Amino acid sequence: MTRNPTAGHKPRIGVLGASGAVGRAAVRELRALGHTGLRLGGRTASALREIAEQDPTGQDETVRADAGAPDGLRAFTDGCDIVLNCVGPTYLLRATVASAALAAGAHCVDVAGDDPAAEDLLKDGDPARDGRTVVLSAGALPGLSSLLPRWLAGQGLDSVSALTAHCGGLETCSPTVARDLMLSLTSGGAAGAAYGEALAAVRGGRRVPRALRAAEDTEHDGFPGRVAVQPYLSGESERLAGVLGLDRLDWYNVHPGPRVRALLNLLPASLAAKDDPAELADRLILAADLDLAGRRPYYVMDFALSGTASAKPATAGLTLRAASSYRLTAAVGALAVDAVLRAEVRAGVHFACDVLDPGTVVRHLRSQGAAELRLTGTAAGAEQMEEGVL
Repeated sequence: MTRNPTAGHKPRIGVLGASGAVGRAAVRELRALGHTGLRLGGRTASALREIAEQDPTGQDETVRADAGAPDGLRAFTDGCDIVLNCVGPTYLLRATVASAALAAGAHCVDVAGDDPAAEDLLKDGDPARDGRTVVLSAGALPGLSSLLPRWLAGQGLDSVSALTAHCGGLETCSPTVARDLMLSLTSGGAAGAAYGEALAAVRGGRRVPRALRAAEDTEHDGFPGRVAVQPYLSGESERLAGVLGLDRLDWYNVHPGPRVRALLNLLPASLAAKDDPAELADRLILAADLDLAGRRPYYVMDFALSGTASAKPATAGLTLRAASSYRLTAAVGALAVDAVLRAEVRAGVHFACDVLDPGTVVRHLRSQGAAELRLTGTAAGAEQMEEGVL
């Protein structure tokens, strides 16, 4: 039976992967939103206890849980009203956690999930039939990467026609991010299709293969120093182009660290040769640590929109700079949980960018000091401004 969190009892929120980089930040975000009595799940009991001890109300509980162990996952989801999944890798788990939450009569928010999880869930029947809600891609990228351009499009532009995006940063690489980064291009979607297409872009409102080129050593105003840029059109970005009615979309993943860049160039051949993925992930984590040594971590999302305002050509730009993409992911995930519990998201399977209010997300990031946002452009009302602190 599906639980109704508004039916007179305090909802139980389960955070799976609570001891990871995203999970720890998500717990803090949920507490800041006023949610207490969390169920913290993970594989390391001591780490979970440490996080629970930071709860000022003393109401958090810990449950040992492994997303790859069905029995432990069932024990964790049982009794939850909603589960926030902060573990991966996406290509391997797909809809595993969401399915376990639904089986326990709970809603689910997944900071990743992406198209493969949606395919699995809808293949097994729409959760809306039982009044349950699943929100996928509730993170930084995907998630915030589509919410911010949607917000920007409303800042003085009457219509939009083109978007150029640059997203990336210099920070530690978690095991989940390493595995997803390696394998997202070679597995995941329907019939093994990739999550998106490298070098592709939107032209004339349609995907065009090999429309762009990678640059191994270049500069961009939003990023300090030399960087590599790799064009990549994801499923989320392609949907964004449709929602905004874009004629043209260029999307670039940005890699500032030279050691990570060098390793990424070798990964396709290494994966094709069936090298050990665990060893490759370890190498990627080490490369990120070496690139970060002695430097301050950062993450940047830079968007440039062009269109019209008052029947004249106009532009609007937004640069977000944060100390960590993990905190951004946690913030979006926590806001999605909050929206579901407030019954602001209808039952069914959704992507976060389609159901969260972009303005609410931007206001939260500013008010919590999670990011610095700079808005520029010629569109009406798009005066230069900086809000929030790192």
